[in-house]
Amino acid sequence: MRLQDEPDIPAQINIVPMIDVIFAILTFFIMSTLFLTRSEGLPVNLPKAATAKQQQVPSKVTITVDEQGVVSLNRKPTTVDNLTAQVRTLIGSNSEMLVIINADEKVGHGQVVAVMDRVRQVEGAKLAIATQRQ
Repeated sequence: MRLQDEPDIPAQINIVPMIDVIFAILTFFIMSTLFLTRSEGLPVNLPKAATAKQQQVPSKVTITVDEQGVVSLNRKPTTVDNLTAQVRTLIGSNSEMLVIINADEKVGHGQVVAVMDRVRQVEGAKLAIATQRQ
């Protein structure tokens, strides 16, 4: 006696679990890239400029002038009078180093010019002012 053949059911691949895994990986990468941004200076409200560019420079010094007018060099508080000597020490034998000024938009123009004047006295210091894109 012959047994009846069962009808062949075509093989199927269920992709729902694969989609779940892909979304989990995508979420991981999105969340991890949000935490990769580095803040070089202290948090201040930078002025906005339409022509702002982001530059990649390997060696740089960050000077921050916050809303109250407190000056910080690489996140360490300092005074405008000591700024020239401290920047000169940081540059050392390096022929050129970028000095970025992060000044809050509410800081007086005179204070920023005083900081810029001190930085210009250091030989080999290239000066840049941080802004945000509009």
